[in-house]
Amino acid sequence: MECSTGDRVRIVCEDEEFEGILMPRPELMKDDAVIIKLASGYNIGIDKSRIKRVILVDKYAPPKDKPRKDKPDPKLPNISIISLGGTISSKIDYRTGAVHADYTAEDFLRMVPELAGIANMKARKVLSMMSEDFSPEQWRIMAKSIADELGSGADGVVVSQGTDTLHFSTAIMSFMLRDLKKPVVFTASQRSIDRGSSDAFINLKCAVIAAAKSGIAEVVTCLHGSSDDEYCYLIRGTKVRKMHTSRRDAFRPINAIPIAKVFYDGRIEYMSDYRGKSEGAVILDDRYEDRTAMVLAYPGMDPGIIDYYLDKGYKGIVISATALGHVPLNNRLSLEPGLKRAKDMGVPVVIATQTIYGRVHPLVYTNLRRLSVDLGCIFVEDMLPEVAYVKLGWVLGHTNNMEQVRQMMQQNLAGEITDRSDIRSFLY
Repeated sequence: MECSTGDRVRIVCEDEEFEGILMPRPELMKDDAVIIKLASGYNIGIDKSRIKRVILVDKYAPPKDKPRKDKPDPKLPNISIISLGGTISSKIDYRTGAVHADYTAEDFLRMVPELAGIANMKARKVLSMMSEDFSPEQWRIMAKSIADELGSGADGVVVSQGTDTLHFSTAIMSFMLRDLKKPVVFTASQRSIDRGSSDAFINLKCAVIAAAKSGIAEVVTCLHGSSDDEYCYLIRGTKVRKMHTSRRDAFRPINAIPIAKVFYDGRIEYMSDYRGKSEGAVILDDRYEDRTAMVLAYPGMDPGIIDYYLDKGYKGIVISATALGHVPLNNRLSLEPGLKRAKDMGVPVVIATQTIYGRVHPLVYTNLRRLSVDLGCIFVEDMLPEVAYVKLGWVLGHTNNMEQVRQMMQQNLAGEITDRSDIRSFLY
């Protein structure tokens, strides 16, 4: 019998045998090998010239999904899951050997049946994109989708998306979803959901627990708090950042401590203050100025980058500056001419620190005074550069008056600025 993709086969070579699932050959790979997935989960390629026989062990039969017929339990809260794509929604793409966003929110409910005992679940697929492809267009879709769910009776919303720009999403949602009265919990995974080592299942269950049981009415993330499967951290959406490319505990609180720990068994251990739940409707405020830029300050940078954005008609610029807020000012590559031009044009320039931890200060050094006093740059305390970037776009969606922009950027609207640094925040 001819063997097909998905069949379990035994491949007999002259000196050894292999058994596994017959996989399709990636398009980028030459047609000189047979690919099988071993019981360990790893794929291997076997040179066709070595193969003596291929024996069919078990014919593949695609699983048939049964439609869910769960009846709502009036004693349980109603939680909506919105799926946007990303690794948590990904399967192997054998055209490239990589992963692609494919699972839907409904699939999550099938794969984690314990969710049915936590809340009445509603699943909705809104996007199927990797988060590095998001733009303000997707943020607006995201905000409206969340607001719609909250407005239609959901007691909380879980949002799944890719990890790469998750901290951008949680930051902008913290501004676009005003007067939030219920929890909005973002979750994701570093490893695709079809891998045995995936962090998706614990992250997803803990996120649903947080949305259903916590008293929090903020945008938060819920992801692994350690590299083991011990607990997840709930971190404020304006104080979180991805700090590692691949670790399962990549997301850490910056200049803050986590709001809570969430355990797989349903326990929630609160660690810091938060805005509590209350009655009322969320206000969708998705006005955003797309022509907002973020620039990294570094030695030898071309000062013409400021003029570039001004010439392109950009309405605001965030500079991810060094340490307390420094940029090149005293050499032939000084940014001063460009910054003066921005001031004269009424284009706000915001200063945040690329050190991540700590805060900028407009008065400690002479150059900082020149930036703040002479050139009118707006220093934003301990706000992360990414948060400053999305907040500036949101602020400019409401006003282009320089003084109003300054006031709003330096006002703590969604927990993005802390009055006093907590020494404990550096420990997480």
